[in-house]
Amino acid sequence: MRYYLSTLLIVVLFFVSCTTSTKITKSTAYKGMYDEQPLSILVMPPINRSTNIEAKEFFHATLNVPIANAGYYVVPPFLSMEILKRESAYDSELFLTQSLKKFNEIFDADIALFSIIHKWDKNTIGAKVKVDIEYILKSTVTDEILYSRYGSIIYDASVSAGGGGIYGALADIALSAINTAATKYVDLAKVCNSYTLSDLPKGKYSPFHNIDGNGYAGKKRFTKKLSSK
Repeated sequence: MRYYLSTLLIVVLFFVSCTTSTKITKSTAYKGMYDEQPLSILVMPPINRSTNIEAKEFFHATLNVPIANAGYYVVPPFLSMEILKRESAYDSELFLTQSLKKFNEIFDADIALFSIIHKWDKNTIGAKVKVDIEYILKSTVTDEILYSRYGSIIYDASVSAGGGGIYGALADIALSAINTAATKYVDLAKVCNSYTLSDLPKGKYSPFHNIDGNGYAGKKRFTKKLSSK
């Protein structure tokens, strides 16, 4: 009996340790952010690898809000976009593995935010919109990656007409298809940005700056289902 209880205790402790070990504090996961104490962020033009040619513009127009809300100064996106175009730096993918020190000199930005739209699939019949988005914050001082996160956002646009039977089911399918087709890209981009960047360490303009390090960081890669209901 004692042997059985001892074995059971070891098994329980093992699983508890495995569960708790998966949780990492933000000060550990994003140590570089706390060490460098960045103040300003330059939003680079999104890298669009999806089949939606307009996705790049939708994401770029909505990235500044969650960054500013996190307590950082954001270089005005439309101003920076014009300068980047003029300097032939509109293709952000060219700079992912290069030194960013010149961006620090030109924009006085401490960090450059890269976003990569890997997928934007709309399934009208299934009433689903799936977006795979990756965010990389890279220091313009040390060229180190300070923050990265990859999210798969599945948006359920299904709605119900409230009827029963086969006709009610057909009505639900029709309404869901219409709702999926009418999903506003800008609104969906806002949701993706806000959720995926939700565990970003707070900046100097936030009242939680330097006191949120003990909070848990989100998973580096995650899937989140959201609904229109």
